[in-house]
Amino acid sequence: MMARDPLAAVSAIATPQSRPLPGRTDQVQNAAGGYVFAKDLWTRLEDFLILGTTGGTYYVSADTLTAENAGVLFEAIGEDGPRVVELLTAVSTARPPRAPKQRPALFALAACYAKGDAGTRQAAKAALAKVARTTDHLAQFFGYYKNLGGKPTARGTAPTVGRSLRTALGSWFLTGSADAVAFRACKARQRRTPQGEAFDLRDVLRIAHPAADDEQRATLFGWIAGNVGDDRAREVLPAVDRFLTAKAVTTPAEAVEVVTTAKVPWEFLPDSVLRDPSVWEALIETVGLTALIRNLARMTRLGTLEPMAEATSRTVARLTDREAILRARIHPMDAWLAMRVYRSGVAQPNPRATRQRWDPVPAVLDALEETYELAFGTVEPSGKRLLVAVDSSGSMSWGGSLQVGGSPIGTPYEVGNAMAVMLARIERGGVHVIDVDVSVHASKVTPRTNLREIASWRPSGGGTDLSLPFTWARERGMQADGIVVFTDNETWAGRSHPAQALHAYRDAVNPAARVVVVSMSATGHSIGDPNDQGVLNVAGLDASLPLVVTGFLR
Repeated sequence: MMARDPLAAVSAIATPQSRPLPGRTDQVQNAAGGYVFAKDLWTRLEDFLILGTTGGTYYVSADTLTAENAGVLFEAIGEDGPRVVELLTAVSTARPPRAPKQRPALFALAACYAKGDAGTRQAAKAALAKVARTTDHLAQFFGYYKNLGGKPTARGTAPTVGRSLRTALGSWFLTGSADAVAFRACKARQRRTPQGEAFDLRDVLRIAHPAADDEQRATLFGWIAGNVGDDRAREVLPAVDRFLTAKAVTTPAEAVEVVTTAKVPWEFLPDSVLRDPSVWEALIETVGLTALIRNLARMTRLGTLEPMAEATSRTVARLTDREAILRARIHPMDAWLAMRVYRSGVAQPNPRATRQRWDPVPAVLDALEETYELAFGTVEPSGKRLLVAVDSSGSMSWGGSLQVGGSPIGTPYEVGNAMAVMLARIERGGVHVIDVDVSVHASKVTPRTNLREIASWRPSGGGTDLSLPFTWARERGMQADGIVVFTDNETWAGRSHPAQALHAYRDAVNPAARVVVVSMSATGHSIGDPNDQGVLNVAGLDASLPLVVTGFLR
């Protein structure tokens, strides 16, 4: 009997995922033991800026994932610091938003100041006011910079402040009109850094010493520093006048009066009156729709929103106003995230803060579903035929949920299914959805899937073979213009690599088929071949994902 020839097991057509592809040096072993394509440095950095590392993954802890991505960031700064600044600015300022949280971009900007060369610091200086748009953002940036570029003192850590950083901090006070800056300052003069330390704009102003360019701005700087009285400041700056009017209220009844007559923003009101449900009842018609959506949990916790209440009816009316939704540019993904956060009944935006809880009002949940429906607005289908594969392996239902604002919104499997529903809705019947682990399963997703149903769905579990979507489509002769895969990229079980299976599908069925691989975590690798121009790698909770997918397919 002839001995088995081990060389016969080496194949470029069908290689087990537990081995690297022959001749490819750009593959790495993922946390599950399979071989995938290493993302390049800049793609990994972009994933981190969009996804962050909170919660980790099934295979990798949050601390380990954070350390790995911080290493990626520092490597990128060493290679091309100005490019890092350009990328983080693009992610931070994109509309609709690309990242659910601003903290990764602020951390990256602080790292550019602390670890970058002169050119990097110059680029970061120009970007700070664009990225750190609020007092809270500025506090986070300052805290991160202290950790990365500070020096130890007897009381802890002090920032090392050079001329460049002073100029950058000063730009925060010089960007926009004086009254616009006053409005930002009045909304929040004091915040806390990520380390929990007090942060006051007065202290930042004293560090930066910006030069005022007109009387209004000079008055503002003097007022923040405590050298200009309230009477003078309110004469010169309308925002300060409205702020002081709001701060003078002492009772909920007075707060309702200024909200009704002066239309002051809710951020100007004292915290004491914002704990009263009647004040939020008055704010229902005056706050912007985005602000209303963000404060639904607070309004419920305080008792403004209750079953059968008149305030609930008014809130529902705003949430289901088609024209208002289109004017506010509410994205379907934003509406879905809001519904998931509200339905969770729990939030802890700051790990040091007390966990907040509320009982969701069914009518508000129903209204958010309608917000989602209406938010599709005039989104046009691509007219392409899509096969959407949702990874349903065990790692996609790992113990921690993806987080938004400290609220659990669901496992990667749930989020992947929600995105699949959105694509099915946009393409109006041009989408077929499957679940994939070590075999292909029928999906429950349809264009009319009720988004609340998804929370009760459970993945099939088991291993992962992400070559299957392509093999399954090839065996059926399915004419797909695009194949979209939602996964954590921890594939290992297949007898061939996804890239090989895609090549076979193109040879047999559709040579022009394009692929979008959506990573549900920033693990630094992908099943998508980086040399394949017909493959797009996308990172997770991008609110514009449906438009990205359809645009790429076009």
